Amino acid sequence: MPKRSGIAKWEDLRGKTVCASQGSSYVKPLQEQYGAQVRGFKTSAESLLALRGGQCIAAVHDATLIHPLVRSNADWADYAAPISTEILPAPSVVWTRKGEADTIAAVDKIVQEWHRSGWLIATEKRLGITPPQPLLPELQARFKNAS
Repeated sequence: MPKRSGIAKWEDLRGKTVCASQGSSYVKPLQEQYGAQVRGFKTSAESLLALRGGQCIAAVHDATLIHPLVRSNADWADYAAPISTEILPAPSVVWTRKGEADTIAAVDKIVQEWHRSGWLIATEKRLGITPPQPLLPELQARFKNAS
């Protein structure tokens, strides 16, 4: 949202227009819990363009998209992500088709290596994703001695 928006918490969005991607899991809590008026866009890029064009006071998307954008892109210097709590805390997942055992095993091996090596924790820090995911250190410890 624009730094000058005055929004500091989810409740501040009540009655305000918020941009999001169509079908986003954030739409329901934005509307039902916080009383925001959500405008859905086909893609996150379209939603962010609408924010820049003044069609909404905020755009709600995943932290992995928003935090690096406002932290390191000069075009977004007048924007911030001031709300530190997650609207819909959920673990990240990797989907595969049911029954694709070879694909599942290969992807699982890669994800376990990300945890074992601490790559996910380092990437989260490098990209400035906040708040840090509390489960990552636990998963790193679990897979640290796995081969």
